[in-house]
Amino acid sequence: MALEPLPPMDSTDDYLDAVVPEIVAPLCAVFRKRLKDEGLKYTPERAAVLEAIIRIDGLFEAEQLIDDVKDMGHRVSKATVYRTIKLMQEAGLLQRILLHGEHPRYQLVYGQRPVDLLIRMDTDEAEPIELPELIELRDRLCRERGLIPKGHRLIVYAEAPTEGD
Repeated sequence: MALEPLPPMDSTDDYLDAVVPEIVAPLCAVFRKRLKDEGLKYTPERAAVLEAIIRIDGLFEAEQLIDDVKDMGHRVSKATVYRTIKLMQEAGLLQRILLHGEHPRYQLVYGQRPVDLLIRMDTDEAEPIELPELIELRDRLCRERGLIPKGHRLIVYAEAPTEGD
Protein backbone atom coordinates (compact mmCIF):
# COMPACT_ATOMS: atom_id res chain seq x y z
CA MET A 1 0.00 0.00 0.00
CA ALA A 2 1.57 3.26 -1.13
CA LEU A 3 1.43 6.35 1.02
CA GLU A 4 -0.19 9.40 -0.50
CA PRO A 5 2.06 12.46 -0.74
CA LEU A 6 1.29 15.26 1.66
CA PRO A 7 0.01 18.57 0.32
CA PRO A 8 2.46 21.49 0.49
CA MET A 9 2.58 23.05 3.93
CA ASP A 10 3.97 26.34 5.14
CA SER A 11 5.23 25.23 8.51
CA THR A 12 5.84 22.42 10.95
CA ASP A 13 2.69 23.53 12.77
CA ASP A 14 0.63 22.94 9.60
CA TYR A 15 2.21 19.49 9.29
CA LEU A 16 1.36 18.59 12.89
CA ASP A 17 -2.23 19.75 12.47
CA ALA A 18 -2.71 17.86 9.18
CA VAL A 19 -0.94 14.60 9.89
CA VAL A 20 -1.24 13.89 13.60
CA PRO A 21 -4.15 15.84 15.05
CA GLU A 22 -5.04 13.04 17.48
CA ILE A 23 -1.51 12.81 18.91
CA VAL A 24 -0.55 15.20 21.67
CA ALA A 25 2.05 17.51 20.22
CA PRO A 26 5.20 18.18 22.25
CA LEU A 27 4.71 20.86 24.87
CA CYS A 28 7.38 23.08 23.32
CA ALA A 29 5.64 23.00 19.92
CA VAL A 30 2.26 23.83 21.46
CA PHE A 31 3.73 26.75 23.40
CA ARG A 32 5.59 28.05 20.34
CA LYS A 33 2.41 27.90 18.25
CA ARG A 34 0.44 29.73 20.93
CA LEU A 35 3.09 32.46 21.13
CA LYS A 36 3.15 32.78 17.34
CA ASP A 37 -0.65 33.07 17.25
CA GLU A 38 -0.37 35.91 19.80
CA GLY A 39 2.36 37.64 17.76
CA LEU A 40 4.99 36.84 20.40
CA LYS A 41 8.41 35.21 20.10
CA TYR A 42 9.74 32.03 21.65
CA THR A 43 12.79 33.56 23.30
CA PRO A 44 15.69 31.75 25.00
CA GLU A 45 14.38 33.09 28.32
CA ARG A 46 10.92 31.60 27.73
CA ALA A 47 12.56 28.34 26.67
CA ALA A 48 14.52 28.26 29.94
CA VAL A 49 11.35 28.84 31.97
CA LEU A 50 9.57 26.07 30.06
CA GLU A 51 12.50 23.70 30.61
CA ALA A 52 12.49 24.40 34.34
CA ILE A 53 8.73 23.80 34.56
CA ILE A 54 9.06 20.46 32.77
CA ARG A 55 11.68 19.38 35.34
CA ILE A 56 9.40 20.11 38.32
CA ASP A 57 7.41 17.22 39.70
CA GLY A 58 4.17 18.47 41.22
CA LEU A 59 3.13 21.92 42.35
CA PHE A 60 5.46 24.90 42.30
CA GLU A 61 5.52 28.59 43.20
CA ALA A 62 6.76 31.29 40.85
CA GLU A 63 9.59 32.20 43.22
CA GLN A 64 10.75 28.58 43.28
CA LEU A 65 10.68 28.58 39.48
CA ILE A 66 12.83 31.71 39.34
CA ASP A 67 15.41 30.01 41.57
CA ASP A 68 15.27 26.81 39.47
CA VAL A 69 15.90 28.74 36.24
CA LYS A 70 18.87 30.52 37.81
CA ASP A 71 20.21 27.22 39.21
CA MET A 72 20.16 25.88 35.65
CA GLY A 73 22.54 28.70 34.70
CA HIS A 74 20.06 30.95 32.87
CA ARG A 75 19.59 34.64 33.36
CA VAL A 76 15.93 35.59 33.36
CA SER A 77 13.99 38.41 34.97
CA LYS A 78 11.24 37.92 37.50
CA ALA A 79 8.85 39.71 35.12
CA THR A 80 9.65 37.26 32.31
CA VAL A 81 8.95 34.28 34.56
CA TYR A 82 5.60 35.71 35.66
CA ARG A 83 4.62 36.66 32.09
CA THR A 84 5.59 33.19 30.84
CA ILE A 85 3.52 31.55 33.57
CA LYS A 86 0.54 33.72 32.58
CA LEU A 87 0.97 32.86 28.88
CA MET A 88 1.19 29.15 29.70
CA GLN A 89 -1.97 29.39 31.81
CA GLU A 90 -3.82 31.12 29.00
CA ALA A 91 -2.65 28.39 26.61
CA GLY A 92 -4.04 25.70 28.92
CA LEU A 93 -0.59 24.30 29.72
CA LEU A 94 -0.47 25.28 33.39
CA GLN A 95 -3.14 25.32 36.05
CA ARG A 96 -3.15 27.78 38.93
CA ILE A 97 -3.83 26.16 42.30
CA LEU A 98 -4.90 28.39 45.18
CA LEU A 99 -3.87 27.18 48.58
CA HIS A 100 -4.33 28.78 51.97
CA GLY A 101 -1.16 30.88 51.71
CA GLU A 102 -0.62 34.14 49.89
CA HIS A 103 1.19 32.74 46.87
CA PRO A 104 -0.57 30.66 44.24
CA ARG A 105 1.03 27.46 43.07
CA TYR A 106 1.03 26.05 39.59
CA GLN A 107 0.84 22.62 38.05
CA LEU A 108 1.78 21.46 34.57
CA VAL A 109 -1.37 19.98 33.04
CA TYR A 110 -0.64 19.60 29.35
CA GLY A 111 0.07 16.04 28.26
CA GLN A 112 -0.27 14.79 31.80
CA ARG A 113 -2.61 12.20 33.22
CA PRO A 114 -5.21 14.06 35.21
CA VAL A 115 -3.85 14.69 38.69
CA ASP A 116 -6.70 15.32 41.07
CA LEU A 117 -5.72 16.96 44.33
CA LEU A 118 -6.76 17.02 47.95
CA ILE A 119 -5.64 20.36 49.36
CA ARG A 120 -5.14 20.43 53.13
CA MET A 121 -6.03 23.98 54.08
CA ASP A 122 -4.75 23.52 57.64
CA THR A 123 -1.28 22.32 56.59
CA ASP A 124 -1.02 23.90 53.11
CA GLU A 125 -0.21 20.48 51.61
CA ALA A 126 -1.42 19.09 48.30
CA GLU A 127 -1.94 15.35 48.04
CA PRO A 128 -2.55 13.65 44.68
CA ILE A 129 -5.64 11.43 44.72
CA GLU A 130 -6.75 8.79 42.24
CA LEU A 131 -10.44 8.39 41.53
CA PRO A 132 -11.02 5.93 38.66
CA GLU A 133 -14.77 6.36 39.14
CA LEU A 134 -14.40 10.06 38.31
CA ILE A 135 -12.77 9.19 34.99
CA GLU A 136 -15.63 6.75 34.28
CA LEU A 137 -18.18 9.47 35.10
CA ARG A 138 -16.36 12.01 32.91
CA ASP A 139 -16.24 9.56 30.00
CA ARG A 140 -19.93 8.66 30.39
CA LEU A 141 -21.01 12.31 30.50
CA CYS A 142 -19.07 13.07 27.33
CA ARG A 143 -20.26 9.92 25.54
CA GLU A 144 -23.92 10.75 26.33
CA ARG A 145 -23.43 14.16 24.73
CA GLY A 146 -21.47 12.91 21.73
CA LEU A 147 -18.26 14.51 22.97
CA ILE A 148 -14.70 13.28 23.35
CA PRO A 149 -13.15 13.85 26.78
CA LYS A 150 -9.87 15.73 26.70
CA GLY A 151 -9.13 15.80 30.42
CA HIS A 152 -10.43 17.01 33.75
CA ARG A 153 -9.29 18.50 37.04
CA LEU A 154 -10.73 18.00 40.50
CA ILE A 155 -9.48 19.87 43.55
CA VAL A 156 -10.93 19.08 46.96
CA TYR A 157 -10.24 21.59 49.72
CA ALA A 158 -10.36 20.16 53.26
CA GLU A 159 -9.01 20.60 56.74
CA ALA A 160 -8.85 18.59 59.92
CA PRO A 161 -11.83 19.08 62.20
CA THR A 162 -11.38 21.35 65.17
CA GLU A 163 -12.80 20.68 68.59
CA GLY A 164 -16.55 21.03 68.44
CA ASP A 165 -16.82 20.06 64.73
